[in-house]
Amino acid sequence: MSYEAYLPGATAVGIAYKDGVVLGAERRITLGSFVRSKSGRKVFKVTDNVGAVCAGMVADMQNLVKEVAVYSKLKELESRKSLKPNSVAKLMSTLMFQNRYAPLLTQVIIGGVGSKPIVYVLDPLGSVISDQYATVGTGEETAIGVVEAGYSPNMAQKDARDLLVSAIRAAVARDAMSGNGIDILSVDRTGIREEALNL
Repeated sequence: MSYEAYLPGATAVGIAYKDGVVLGAERRITLGSFVRSKSGRKVFKVTDNVGAVCAGMVADMQNLVKEVAVYSKLKELESRKSLKPNSVAKLMSTLMFQNRYAPLLTQVIIGGVGSKPIVYVLDPLGSVISDQYATVGTGEETAIGVVEAGYSPNMAQKDARDLLVSAIRAAVARDAMSGNGIDILSVDRTGIREEALNL
């Protein structure tokens, strides 16, 4: 059996709206066809104005977020100003590329508010793509269809949040490796708020 059969599934979504970004992921952690946990956290606060969600190996993501958070804090102390989301994305990209020979098996969406709200998608080798919305994981094909059908750049926070929840619900309904609730991170100029929903 190939190693792909043992990679965990997930559905993670990031949406930039008029004043901020919403990030969300479902809670199920699988190993092949085995449900390892029904309460896994795939949503992370990286800095005071940047959050991240992941699909893949959660342990790799936990270590990566800790490392990025430490380097970000050191840079903020040195420069005496907050790190912008694009700087956090570049830092994470560099760390992932440094591990390219033993890659961190995680796909990442970073979101935050700099000069404007934006999300970045990173693959396990550190490639970075900026966008207004993104999905990753085994449920991404279903989720992206829902997001693209309902997205508007001028949408309000509530509309972006509702669209994110609809996209993850659609993926959970069709992807056996996703489920058991949704964790949401809302990022705007006032800071970061967390929310949990049961399905």
